[in-house]
Amino acid sequence: MPSEDAAPQLDVDQILADPGVRIVVCCGAGGVGKTTTAAALALRAAEHHGRRTVVLTIDPARRLAQSLGLTELDNTPRQVKGIDVESSGGELHAMMLDMKRTFDDVVLQHTDPTKAAEIFANPFYQAMSSTFAGTQEYMAMEKLGQLHARGEWDLIVVDTPPSRSALDFLDAPARLSRFLDGRMLRLLLAPARSGGRSMFSLVTASFGMFSKVVQKVLGAQLLTDLSGFVAALDSMFGGFRQRAEQTYRILQARETAFLLVATPEPDAVREAAYFAGRLRDERMPLAGLVLNRVHRPSVPKLDAEQSRVAAERLTELGGHEATADVLRAHATLARQAVREQQVAARFTEAFPAVPAVSVTAQPADVHDVDGLRTIGAAISRP
Repeated sequence: MPSEDAAPQLDVDQILADPGVRIVVCCGAGGVGKTTTAAALALRAAEHHGRRTVVLTIDPARRLAQSLGLTELDNTPRQVKGIDVESSGGELHAMMLDMKRTFDDVVLQHTDPTKAAEIFANPFYQAMSSTFAGTQEYMAMEKLGQLHARGEWDLIVVDTPPSRSALDFLDAPARLSRFLDGRMLRLLLAPARSGGRSMFSLVTASFGMFSKVVQKVLGAQLLTDLSGFVAALDSMFGGFRQRAEQTYRILQARETAFLLVATPEPDAVREAAYFAGRLRDERMPLAGLVLNRVHRPSVPKLDAEQSRVAAERLTELGGHEATADVLRAHATLARQAVREQQVAARFTEAFPAVPAVSVTAQPADVHDVDGLRTIGAAISRP
């Protein structure tokens, strides 16, 4: 019977201790424990390997702040106090992506104050910087690029966004480039490059029915806001694209290690396998798979059928109700373990060379530093 243990063993400590590895990206489907895994790895890198580490989360639930004993996290790295780094000399800092703040910082950095104020006041920018699909993923890439460029960290651990698809994180730069290079955008940008004439006078004169259709679909005010937004950001487009491409190259470099995080559930494993294929196609360094919340019976040699038969026999004899209940519970757990092994085998059969480690399901949610240490130890010393 296939098992998750058929895969090569993942040595997480080797990754965390390697000075050549500067970025660890935890990715996978939502709800598989990415945030906890990222925090546990960052803590272990600081405490056990003496690395100056920052963990970047995109999880709005603020679980990371609570588990690290911080009252809040924001767009600026905050040092985590009270951890055991006296002997290692490491440091741990944590931050949570503020999508709009990051976008605002990019605008301020690459335009003059007058132009920045014009952009901030534009309704289309206000909507795009706060709610547009893909903006969070792109801004996560922006923030990663900023942290990397500062050169202050030995290790950056990234908890990727809880997107509909984990691939959104990798796709964000390409989507932005397609948006910036799109035919519609070039049409809207034309007035800003044509002596400042009205958007509608130019487009109407040049494109006739096209303008009427666009106005009807988008609405005149939205089109006006979009035109103003495009004109204001015209000088920044090259910078957006250049930074996106630069960060993408960093993700392809040997200094980056991708860790897939999954649970032994069909959807999560399917997403992990899809992501593994994408990383392979994009020549990005996949370090391994972390399989969370795995169930293991305490007596693995006693299978489910043996437990069931023994429980029935004790029930027939009478007087052994407690023992029979324990055997039935063991049978249920043993069946679950078998199902999970079969699900995990779908990944290992598709990617037999990818190292993997499985983490036993914990009796309670992680809510403090001690809990993160437990998870870190389980990942590193299975």
